[in-house]
Amino acid sequence: MATRSLDGAVVAVVGAGGGLGSPLSATLADRGATVVLAGRSAESLQATAASSPALANALQVVCDVRDPAAGDVLAAAVAAGPGRLDGVVLASGVVAFGNLVDHDDMVIEELFLTNVVGPLWMLKRLIPLLIESKGFVTNLSAVVAEQPLPGMSVYAATKAALTAADTALVRELRRSGITVCDVRPPHTETGLATRPIGGDAPSLPEGLAPQVVVDRIVAAIEAGDREVPSDAFGS
Repeated sequence: MATRSLDGAVVAVVGAGGGLGSPLSATLADRGATVVLAGRSAESLQATAASSPALANALQVVCDVRDPAAGDVLAAAVAAGPGRLDGVVLASGVVAFGNLVDHDDMVIEELFLTNVVGPLWMLKRLIPLLIESKGFVTNLSAVVAEQPLPGMSVYAATKAALTAADTALVRELRRSGITVCDVRPPHTETGLATRPIGGDAPSLPEGLAPQVVVDRIVAAIEAGDREVPSDAFGS
């Protein structure tokens, strides 16, 4: 039985224009949530809003998770719009392939900035709003946080760092009533592997359909789960 109803909840999806963020936004809206679409590209946010009638009037907030002020921008937009925040899903991310010694320094920096530092900056600014609502945080990590692979050492390190932060935040925020969930999906056909910021993707087996992953994430939010490990997605 669900412990958290999404009907009427205000949920921000950061990375709402992405391969998981877009269908996740639509599914949350279908569950009755008021979804705030956030991301760095106005065009991709508009495409997500157009993808579902339930998102037609969704608030769109252009902000770059790599900017420390992005959380302030999103918090201000929420305050001026729906006036409260019941949950945030951090679904933005980048990937790179190749051995550590082959990565450009800027690629390593970009991976950590987008996948770890940016989400923590964002949460630092949104947690005060979530304390008021006793809301939830859902962070999209990845299977490589559990099973680091050669040729993905830096990417795996970013996801392991995010998972570690989530594990600590569960305890850090427990008394505030905020639920923190770390989600570690297996390879999913989002198209992210075709857009690496460094290196070339190896030959990968067919991944999960995005909607399969989305449905499991939404179920975890409703159930108040603290984590969704990779083996919880089936195959």
